[in-house]
Amino acid sequence: MHDFLQIEGMTRVQLEHLLDATNTNIPHAEGRQPAKSTLDGKVVANVFFEDSTRTRCSFETAVHRLGGEVFTVAAAGSSASKGESLVDTALNIEAMGVAVMVVRCAISGGAAMVAKALKIPVINAGDGRHEHPTQGLLDVATLREALGSLDGRCVAIVGDVANSRVARSTTKALCLLGARVRLVGPPTLVSHAMQALSTVPGQVEVSHDLDAALADVDAVIMLRIQLERAAGSAISSDYRILYGLTHARIRRLPAHAVVLHPGPMNRGVEIDDSVADDPGRSRILRQVTLGVASRMAVLERAVVG
Repeated sequence: MHDFLQIEGMTRVQLEHLLDATNTNIPHAEGRQPAKSTLDGKVVANVFFEDSTRTRCSFETAVHRLGGEVFTVAAAGSSASKGESLVDTALNIEAMGVAVMVVRCAISGGAAMVAKALKIPVINAGDGRHEHPTQGLLDVATLREALGSLDGRCVAIVGDVANSRVARSTTKALCLLGARVRLVGPPTLVSHAMQALSTVPGQVEVSHDLDAALADVDAVIMLRIQLERAAGSAISSDYRILYGLTHARIRRLPAHAVVLHPGPMNRGVEIDDSVADDPGRSRILRQVTLGVASRMAVLERAVVG
């Protein structure tokens, strides 16, 4: 049994093993090869107590591509609305004989709480501000496909870093693979304390000047403002002018640099249409495809090892 709860604590070898498995799964994720049989006869439960489009649908597709069956439980319409706890919900679903549980919740550490209570593997699909490890995995898979080895590469992560579990997981994954990370945003959303995401001095740096930060980057990952975590009060009315990836700014990037976004995008705020849809630089939809392949890899690891 293999839980997948966070990037923190993984080794580079473990992460690269998942990345290699992701690459192997790409033809299946794209539908160019038939479904695998890893989850044949097994049922996976998605317990999603926060809203989701990409992550939920990606996990559901990944299960089907592995030959399994899946159902999704949301907070609305479940007994959570009647006061049942996340752990009690999970225990009841485990009692139905599911093989793996995927958990998304607003509680930092919530997936680990469930994993401690259950006997089956638990996969963290995002827990509060803590981590979103499968997003971190698919982000570095996308970057590695676009850029090759990430050793020595510089990646800027721009926006609401303070509230972003994606930023935490992706930063940790990038650092494991030898990249440098530049966290960019207003002081209210990017603290110098976040340099501690890496134990290697200088591997993670903080900047509040987007224009200066873009000069030598190999990739830019844009983040939305997380209004559901009260981030709206931490930004000024000129946020797009200062921190939006506009058409003018993208022209300052090195020719090989690529653009990612974990979604959902707020077009015209953190990213312009022309940037999101740029066929030469944007890897945003490729992230979605590799999200299926990477979640297939994590599910395989959960049931096979």
